Amino acid sequence: MADVAARAGVSRTLVSLVLRDRPGAGAATRERVLKAADELGYRPDSAAQMLARGRSRTLGVLMNLEQPFHAELVKAIYPAAEQLGYDVLLSAVAPGRDEHKATGALLGHRCEALVLLVSDPESHDTEQLGGTVPTVVVGRKATTPKVDSVHTAEAKGIRQAVDHLVELGHRRIVHIDGGKGPGSAERRTAYRAAMRRHRLADEIRVIPGAQDEDAGIAAGALLLSEESLPTAVLAANDRCAIGLMHALRSGDVDVPGEVSIVGYDDSHLSHLSHINLTTVRQDATGIAEHAVRNAVERLENGALPARETVCDAKLVIRATTAPPR
Repeated sequence: MADVAARAGVSRTLVSLVLRDRPGAGAATRERVLKAADELGYRPDSAAQMLARGRSRTLGVLMNLEQPFHAELVKAIYPAAEQLGYDVLLSAVAPGRDEHKATGALLGHRCEALVLLVSDPESHDTEQLGGTVPTVVVGRKATTPKVDSVHTAEAKGIRQAVDHLVELGHRRIVHIDGGKGPGSAERRTAYRAAMRRHRLADEIRVIPGAQDEDAGIAAGALLLSEESLPTAVLAANDRCAIGLMHALRSGDVDVPGEVSIVGYDDSHLSHLSHINLTTVRQDATGIAEHAVRNAVERLENGALPARETVCDAKLVIRATTAPPR
């Protein structure tokens, strides 16, 4: 900063104001300081700033790189955090890098609050985190005191999907389960409830799976091995639905002529013309904004009770659903 000040012919204090985008410098002076900083290749030292102010003002986000919907959430988290004066640090779950290790990396970089796009409902890590750092769980309801949750109205989304299929004339509607994935338990329960509401309890069938393409491919192989196919499948999410489409079409099954398929998320993949997937849209922007706001509010007031924010779900009808033959 002293070098920038010397080149611009101003004080170091004025350089600090300009680089922090604070008032106090005229337009011409601001332009001169920014030009000097650019010529010198100056970059603010975030670690030094953190030490100086005693805070990192950083939100840690735990994500899964293989989930396209997480990318949609992260894109919306960045502007929401910036608007409130916070930076974002990402840490990903990957093979050989579980949630515990990925979360530890965020805490090691002094993140002030955590937004968990990935969280194992059977793990005690979330409970321990909630007791030490403001934590928001995304994609499922949290059952831990002092941990906020932001998720989609899963029951509403699944109900819309089943209603749509029944209105088309489907009765044999199968659900591929999402395992431990976010929202999977709620979607499984909602599927059963929606089928019963349409008096299709005898047609209820849940195939164990996960929220990825391999689960869809495996479910497709299972269905192809049986004597007859269901007329419709409600997949765990868009990735699972795409895997199922691949398996069925490889087996010369027409989608949606013989089997209709519905996904969940409305990720960017579902929009592609050769996929054109009927799916349940989650409001990525709304979820991200609520998650960031809740995290910051909990930072400012740790005594807040646990809060649950439910965002709307909407069925988007495209080309993978049609009346059964």
